[in-house]
Amino acid sequence: MTDGDESRLHPNRERRDGGAGDGRAPDREPGDDRANVSRRGLLAGSATAGAALAGCSSGPGDGTDTGTATGSERAGGDTVVVFNTGDATVSLVDPTTDEVVDTQHVGLSSSFPSNQYAPDLTTAAEDPLWLNVGRGVRAVAAGSLSEVARIETGSGSNWQELTPDGAGVVVSAREPAHRNLLVDADRDSGTFGEVVAEIDRTDEGGRGDREGPGPCDVTVHPDGAFAYVPDLFGDTLTVLRLDPFAIERQVDVPAATDDDASAPWMGTVAPNGDRLIVEHRTGTESVWDTSDPASPELLAQLTPDADGLGEGALTSEVGPESRYGYVFTPGTDDVSVVDIEGREVSGRIDLGGSAFAGTWDPAREKLYVPVQTNDEVAVIDADSRELVERIPVGSSPYGATAARVRPEPDGSASLLAAMAAVGLDVGEADTTYCIGNCACGHRL
Repeated sequence: MTDGDESRLHPNRERRDGGAGDGRAPDREPGDDRANVSRRGLLAGSATAGAALAGCSSGPGDGTDTGTATGSERAGGDTVVVFNTGDATVSLVDPTTDEVVDTQHVGLSSSFPSNQYAPDLTTAAEDPLWLNVGRGVRAVAAGSLSEVARIETGSGSNWQELTPDGAGVVVSAREPAHRNLLVDADRDSGTFGEVVAEIDRTDEGGRGDREGPGPCDVTVHPDGAFAYVPDLFGDTLTVLRLDPFAIERQVDVPAATDDDASAPWMGTVAPNGDRLIVEHRTGTESVWDTSDPASPELLAQLTPDADGLGEGALTSEVGPESRYGYVFTPGTDDVSVVDIEGREVSGRIDLGGSAFAGTWDPAREKLYVPVQTNDEVAVIDADSRELVERIPVGSSPYGATAARVRPEPDGSASLLAAMAAVGLDVGEADTTYCIGNCACGHRL
């Protein structure tokens, strides 16, 4: 691994012993529970807040307005939730109009929120959205964005995904924990938000002097019986059986190029369950047959040089018909469209900036891609596979998910968002792990 690779994988490692260095939240020690800014009532009536709002009268997305809508403009439920890592706000996008209807300061950010099944499962205000925050995983109620569960994993780099029935959340906690967890996600359960099973994987070891295989990302098969975990430092694809929670199988992943390692690190299983696409830190993409969910088989490996894949393949989403995979390739500021059945790159969509993740709207008609370097969300139409809209949002958007409900108006949260938008300090916020061009002040 070169110094450049290490910097990309751990972009905030240099901040471990100090502040973020960019005016954002400083690093925190494990177990540090310093209070965040309250989202309700903290600044009501203050002269500073009034001055901030007075300067927020232009249109949404120009850096001076939160895009907050009136009550009548909030009609409808489907919502795309975009996490802005630069100011700990969320931009709430109406997918029917592709407009920001509200921006709220929530005191945290999430780079890879659960979004595979959440858009269909999150139908009531009390249903949780599952996020990677700080040194663990949190759940916030969809209707209020208030925290309802918190799990510490022992790692600052976490990924989580709901099971198709919404009863559980599968978590990958990378170094230094090297663990996979199963969390109870049933709000009616007496153990909601608790770890009900876990697998300590440190004894597997990892490449070189790594102390574990580096379980990185997780995607759940639509049958609900299996999940797939790319192992960054183990060069393996691990199949987890969810009941009982255990390793079903591990598949060695060969390197597609002259690199010494294959380094799989992200992946997405198709909605029909027959295919899985996996991103590799080496910049390649692999296609797998998962028609037998317990025994994935490698079908193809795509590279930038041989197949026209964009550079820096990071993560992906698969279209509603399971035909096309959308691979976020921030090294070339685009999305690479992979014809999964054809096992080829069918085209690339220019974003004009770097994007690292995305989400489908609940109807699975459009893909919403936060372009972190442009403070906007690019919208890709599933039918045409073309970019159809750009939506200005908050500072440095990174992760996104969606729901069938929309968070309630919160005057204090919108006020804090307005202040953050004009550069005022609204206090500390909990950070999230980002790969690439992101300075979260985060600690592994």
